[in-house]
Amino acid sequence: MAAYDVVIVGGGPGGLNAALYLGRGRKKVLLCDAGPPRNAAAAHMHGFGSRDGIPPPEFRRISREQLKAYPNVEALDTRVGSVEKHEGGFRVALGDGTSVDARRLLLAMGVVDVMLDIPGYKELWGPSIFQCPYCHGWEVQDQPFAMLAKNPQYLDGAPIIQNWSKDLIVFTHGAFEVPPEQRERLQALGIPLEERRIRALHGKDGRLAEVELEDGTRIARSVMFSAPPQQQHELVTRLGLALDDLGYVKVGPTGETSVPGVVAVGDMTTPMQAAIAAASAGTIAAAMMNHALILEDADRRYTEVTGKPAPSRQKGH
Repeated sequence: MAAYDVVIVGGGPGGLNAALYLGRGRKKVLLCDAGPPRNAAAAHMHGFGSRDGIPPPEFRRISREQLKAYPNVEALDTRVGSVEKHEGGFRVALGDGTSVDARRLLLAMGVVDVMLDIPGYKELWGPSIFQCPYCHGWEVQDQPFAMLAKNPQYLDGAPIIQNWSKDLIVFTHGAFEVPPEQRERLQALGIPLEERRIRALHGKDGRLAEVELEDGTRIARSVMFSAPPQQQHELVTRLGLALDDLGYVKVGPTGETSVPGVVAVGDMTTPMQAAIAAASAGTIAAAMMNHALILEDADRRYTEVTGKPAPSRQKGH
């Protein structure tokens, strides 16, 4: 059975950068990527220095190609099934029925966006419906915007979306009562509020054209910003990882989860979801994981040579 220092689950920016850092740290790494990526509906990836505007598949192709410089890093297009904890690490079942052993597990799987039950929503997600204005706002600036707020807290984000277009209408889809102070704030900022339910979204070739309300009224819009509900992948549940109040995997400063030896990075851990943020988190977590593995090996060698337990290290080192 193959044995690795680290198995990485997820081949997006977080997992790819973690694999790169661990590879350069001379660790034996298996990167497992089942696909399709969370940003599969996006034509371009933005906000990533030196790669602004690159198609996501091209970003992944280049990253995979560069990993080939490190023979200690292996990348497989495979799904990870069960993971069993055992002495010394984890036994990871792969999609082809084989299993591998790993000393550590690094999760970079992202989250699952749950498409809203509004006709047209799923078809327009990606080309015309966006979650992040930093990722897509520049390209559609000053067009007629719709913002779909799923609770009162999201109304606080309306002035942020308005930064990219003054022609903004906020839709609540009848999901909640708008607090009077927020209604007054939106009115003062010149942001119309539409509280009727949405019957359907209409467009052509992936381009939003109209928002149809429950009474048949149609409102012309070209872009919608919406944050759909998100779910963790099944592996998170199977591992029993603790979640925070918002449903994200609860992690420490360098990605440590509630299960020793398991680290999580990227979108699955935070509402700050951007490719460059995931890559950064993957880099930090991989570096700290590499340090931990090196020191673990050093402690073992010390014990083998001296016959004594390794001395405690000073905090911060």
